[in-house]
Amino acid sequence: MRTRVKICCIASPAEARLAIKAGADALGLVARMPSGPGQISDEQIAEVTAMVAPPMATFLLTSKTTAADISAHIRATKPTTVQVVSHIDPEELARLAEIEPEIQRVQVIHVDGPSALKLIPTYEPFVHGFLLDSGRPDAPVAELGGTGRRNNWEISAAFVKASPVPVFLAGGLSADNAQDAILQVQPYGLDLCSNIRTRGNLDPSKLAAFMQAVKCADQNSLNR
Repeated sequence: MRTRVKICCIASPAEARLAIKAGADALGLVARMPSGPGQISDEQIAEVTAMVAPPMATFLLTSKTTAADISAHIRATKPTTVQVVSHIDPEELARLAEIEPEIQRVQVIHVDGPSALKLIPTYEPFVHGFLLDSGRPDAPVAELGGTGRRNNWEISAAFVKASPVPVFLAGGLSADNAQDAILQVQPYGLDLCSNIRTRGNLDPSKLAAFMQAVKCADQNSLNR
């Protein structure tokens, strides 16, 4: 199976076009967060989603925690997918599924230990996928993504194996470790932001190197 690639922290239509041309499957658009890189306004997010055609997916990264607030955020920005970056009350996700049935829902799981596996049955009935990251939601200033740190890949691999829905892997990924990530974790997709950027801007050379690394890893997996 081909590993999907989600390029996060897209800042403009120009960056979106660059990621699409490189072969990305999805674009991540980071709204206001307590911390982390790549944040843009809702107006900028809507500008990108308006110019992206299917089958390219656009992920709204929202820190909203209630179904009503997430729904309002979706309607203001018009993505194809909402990525919920906090460990919210699952009842809110259930309500969101009722009021925004056409929107794909991805729940972020911040992998801080084996307890992450216990969240699969909590959220799985209400989502189309998970994304494993390395944030610290309970830090004095909450970290909800964009840390550049790897999570525990052994736990992430167990999560992927146990999950009945697709799982993206995020956190500290680069062209140098993409193959190891795919072989060890076997995720549905990889998600990254910082290691394909130079001085904050999406770098075509780094992006191309990452996409090539993913392609080679997939080919090696087929040949095993």
